[in-house]
Amino acid sequence: MNEQKLKLIFSEALEIDPEIINDELAYNSIAEWDSIAHMALVAEIDDQFDIMLDTDDVLDMSSFSKAKEILTKYDITFE
Repeated sequence: MNEQKLKLIFSEALEIDPEIINDELAYNSIAEWDSIAHMALVAEIDDQFDIMLDTDDVLDMSSFSKAKEILTKYDITFE
């Protein structure tokens, strides 16, 4: 459930088809995921999961897979 929620967040923030979102999707691997879109993505993750990512986590979030890994630190689980 949280993985689908995160995919939807990525899809909306990056304005991409959710079908192309997988663990290999990485920052700057597609034109849509630039620094400005990254900040929109972070804001949406903070809002939707009711958390506040710290600066190191924002900087470390380099892929969809890494985003899931970071979110587990905030007690968000992925099956």
